[in-house]
Amino acid sequence: DWSIYSRLDRLFIKLFSEEEDINVHLFVDTSGSMGWGAPRKLDYAARIAAAVGYIGLVNLDRVGAVAYATRVQRQLPPQRGRGQIFRLFDFLEGLPAQTGGASSLQGAMWEYVHQTKRRGLMLILSDLLYPDGYEEGLKLARYHHFDPFVIHILSDDELMPAVRGDARLVDAETQQAVEVSVDGPALEAYARARDGFLGGLEEFCLRHQIDYVRATTTVPFEDLILRYLRFGGLVR
Repeated sequence: DWSIYSRLDRLFIKLFSEEEDINVHLFVDTSGSMGWGAPRKLDYAARIAAAVGYIGLVNLDRVGAVAYATRVQRQLPPQRGRGQIFRLFDFLEGLPAQTGGASSLQGAMWEYVHQTKRRGLMLILSDLLYPDGYEEGLKLARYHHFDPFVIHILSDDELMPAVRGDARLVDAETQQAVEVSVDGPALEAYARARDGFLGGLEEFCLRHQIDYVRATTTVPFEDLILRYLRFGGLVR
């Protein structure tokens, strides 16, 4: 404390504590596959984003939101204050899922991290179903000093399809179709691929120190916020 030093000619160190505001970036996947499910995965993601954003704004953090598919589609820059709450809700309400075209977390993330100066918590709400993978996009967030927190949103039908017999499956994003016969062996192969994907994702996030929570759209919203996200350390 140089003011005291000038008066007493003795060295003193001033100690104090200060709570810093946090920049919260809500990164919401609006690709075609997020339009699947009942309720839609996108609607579920938007509700989570609204709840977390509300908590942040009430606590005087800066909160912004991004809707992305292949690139950033829309964004609300991070701002502070309760007056931002309804702007955030308006932004998130009725977000449309992209129709046609593959999605890319890497492409959207590259665009965002190079135009955003405020680093902080990045809440990524997505099914993480990208033709080019999720790895490079998450690495970009880490490399550019964001703190990514992944909420992996899936529908029950994706975990265990209800379809049986001969079916024509159409990719929600590329619109490519394939004829399949869904029988016991096919479901077993699907389960192995599903478990491999989920296990690989969890291991990747653990290795790169990325917080990860998985939620299906049938999990009651209140349970997700109060139990799952509290367990994951996102809310207290």
